[in-house]
Amino acid sequence: QLTMSLNSSTLLSEENTQGTKRNTECLESLLQTPSSIPDNPLQQLQLASQEVLEKAKKSGRSKCPRCNSSRMFYCYTCFVPVETVPTKEIPTVKLPLKIDIIKHPNETDGKSTAVHAKLLAPDDVTIYKYPCIPEYEEKRHEIALIFPGPNSVSVKDIAFHLQKYTKKGVCSSDDDCSREPLLKQAKIEPEEEKNPNECISSSRSEGIRLKKIIFIDSTWNQTNKIITDERLQGLLQIELKTRKTCFWRHQKGKPDTYLSTIEAIYYFLVDYHREILKESYKGQYDNLLFFFSFMYTLIKDAKCCAGKD
Repeated sequence: QLTMSLNSSTLLSEENTQGTKRNTECLESLLQTPSSIPDNPLQQLQLASQEVLEKAKKSGRSKCPRCNSSRMFYCYTCFVPVETVPTKEIPTVKLPLKIDIIKHPNETDGKSTAVHAKLLAPDDVTIYKYPCIPEYEEKRHEIALIFPGPNSVSVKDIAFHLQKYTKKGVCSSDDDCSREPLLKQAKIEPEEEKNPNECISSSRSEGIRLKKIIFIDSTWNQTNKIITDERLQGLLQIELKTRKTCFWRHQKGKPDTYLSTIEAIYYFLVDYHREILKESYKGQYDNLLFFFSFMYTLIKDAKCCAGKD
């Protein structure tokens, strides 16, 4: 799943209501998780103090300072923390590139983890509701799309493949070429074999680098309409294959390597930091999972209390 997060408007509404049949049923519904969850795999993250979330959990739902809606932790429509979660106590993450998240119009706001990215990296993340998305065609040499496909590449090969887009697939403003032929150049054209390291070095010297990454925020069954949009054709596609999701709403029948949106963003950035920036990773982006890890633990604990393994 490229998205689907916990509906924060219902999160832990069961607190202080033990013993009633109604809330037992709500809890059972809330805990639609994989059959087995290991000990917290997120516990090694270097996170800011989550005490503010603990306090907010105890006080219950609060108002959004903008729309006055009742929410838990944050407002998923205004992208701001609620009144019981002071903004100054929420960590801010600086990202090495910009992120666009394209959200399916039928994806429930309260189920999306995309809002976590906007809350925690507000200067670098923009959320669009499909079909309202930017035109990317003139920037294809510096933009990539996270999505599996026959032409998708790994993070470490980004620089090698981006350099193919500089002169072949991008029309400058002075070029006499129409939009339609440009969009038809969707597939990566094969080139004679080159040393990837030489290509990376060459691309750096020419100023070629990734500046923006695009994520699709929807269930897997909803992605087809977005991924086939002509505005996304011709973009370099990147696939994350080695991580397993911790998401509590994992879609039945899908591999556990299908990540939630915030997980995909986090793991991409970790790989990008190591493989492209060539720097050791020391937890710089861990706080992107600030809300996710807290909710994961909350759900895991609630599951244990409900007597599930």
